[in-house]
Amino acid sequence: MKKIIRIIIVLILIAAGAGIVYFKEENNTAPFTLYGNVDIREVDLGFRVSGKLLSMRFEEGDAVKKGDVLAVLDDEPFRNELAVAAARVARAEAQLQKFESGSRPQEIKVAEAKVQEADASYNNALLEYNRQKALFSSNATSQQSFDLARARHDETKARLHSARESLALIREGFRSEDILVSRRNLQEAKGQYEVAKTLLEDTILVAPNGGILITRIHEPGTIVAAGVPVYTLSLRNPVYIRAYVAEPDLGKVAPGTNVEITTDSTDTVYSGTIGFISPRAEFTPKSVETVELRTDLVYRLRIVAEDPDNGLRQGMPVTIRLAGRQEKQ
Repeated sequence: MKKIIRIIIVLILIAAGAGIVYFKEENNTAPFTLYGNVDIREVDLGFRVSGKLLSMRFEEGDAVKKGDVLAVLDDEPFRNELAVAAARVARAEAQLQKFESGSRPQEIKVAEAKVQEADASYNNALLEYNRQKALFSSNATSQQSFDLARARHDETKARLHSARESLALIREGFRSEDILVSRRNLQEAKGQYEVAKTLLEDTILVAPNGGILITRIHEPGTIVAAGVPVYTLSLRNPVYIRAYVAEPDLGKVAPGTNVEITTDSTDTVYSGTIGFISPRAEFTPKSVETVELRTDLVYRLRIVAEDPDNGLRQGMPVTIRLAGRQEKQ
C-alpha cells in the first residue's frame, strides 16, 4: 500500500512539474502586449513676411497634398521691391562694364585735342615772354608788360601739364581699385535682388506635406504679421504611435521588431515596426531607490504604422502586440 502511495506521489510531482514547464513555455511564447496612442503631429503654417491676406484657398477639414497653394498675400509691394532691386543690378552692371572697358576712343581724341590746344597756347605765351624779357632788359618795355607776359607763360605751362596728365589717365583707364569696388557693388546689388525675390516667393503659402487642415485661423483681408499661423495642418504620413515599456520588459523589445496594432473602434489589424526606443527612463526616481522602485521605470518607444488608413486617428488609444521570446533550439 505504501508503495502504491509513493508511486501516486511521484506521479503527482511529475504532473506538477510538467504543468509548470508547460505554463512557462506558454507564457514564453504568449504575445507581449503594450498600450499607447497615435501621436498628434500638427504644424502651424504661416508666412515669413507680413502683408494683407489676398486669398485662403481651403476650408477646415480639407485634405491637401504636398505643394498645394494654401493661401496668398497681396504681392504688389514685394513686386515693386523686386523691380527696384533689378534696376540696381542693371545700374551696377553698367558701371562695372564702363570701368572694365576703359575710355572710349572719342574721349581719348578729345583729351589729345585739349593737349594740342594747351601746347599752342603755351608756345604763344613762351614767345611773348621771351620777347618781353628781351625788351625789358633793354628798358624798351615796362615792368607791368613783362610781368603780364611771365604770368601768361606760367599759366599756359600749367594748363599744358594738366592736359597731358588728363590724357595719360584717360589712356590708362580706370584704376584696379575702382574696378574691384564696382564688382563688389554688383555683388551687393545681386544679393539684394535675391532677397527681394525670396520675399516675393514667401507671399505664397504651400503645404509642406500632405494632411488635413484642422484649423483655418484667418480670413482674406486680414493683415497678418510674419510668423503668425493662418492654418493648422494635421500630418497624415507617416503615422507614429507612442507607447511605453516597463524596465523589466525592456529586453523583450528592440528596434525593427514587427508588431500588430489594433484599436477599440474597428477590427482592423495594422502592421507596424518599432523604430525608436528612448535611451533613458521617462520618469526618473530619486538617486537612491529600492528594487521595487526600479521596476517602475518606463521607457518610451515609437512605432511606425505601415499602410495606415483613416482608422488610425491622431490621439487614438491603441493596443500593440508582439510575439514573446521563442524557445531556444
